[in-house]
Amino acid sequence: MIAETICSAVSAAGLGIAAITAYRKRFLAATRIAAYALVPVGLVMTGVVQWLASTAFSPVAWAGFGVLALAWVLFMTTRAVERRAGGTRKERRAAAKAAARGGAVEPAASAPSLGAGARPADRPAAKPEPARSGDDFSDIEAILKKHGI
Repeated sequence: MIAETICSAVSAAGLGIAAITAYRKRFLAATRIAAYALVPVGLVMTGVVQWLASTAFSPVAWAGFGVLALAWVLFMTTRAVERRAGGTRKERRAAAKAAARGGAVEPAASAPSLGAGARPADRPAAKPEPARSGDDFSDIEAILKKHGI
């Protein structure tokens, strides 16, 4: 009985705020406030408030909410572990079948394939230029001069 009275008072206050908002020429906001204000009265009229009141004081209902919470925690834990393990059940089964066949990675796959390209022995060896002491820092000096340092 008291819950219905509180819901009616909240709705009346919300409709009053909506009227003031409409008086200030903010009709869209006033309509939205009126919609929110009518929700508590609608809940009382449908019997949802009475059902919630009887559920709130029932130990069996709270035990049921606890079981639902436990189920949700277990579900989320398994999802987190599944993501860390690397994919879905289908992906793991496909990987296990590929590993059982032995065709997942061939032994020759790790050997470099030279193919039709030039082999290292066919290329002429590059001649190393003799290192000059002045050339080592010429690039750095040019950059420093360019920036005025």
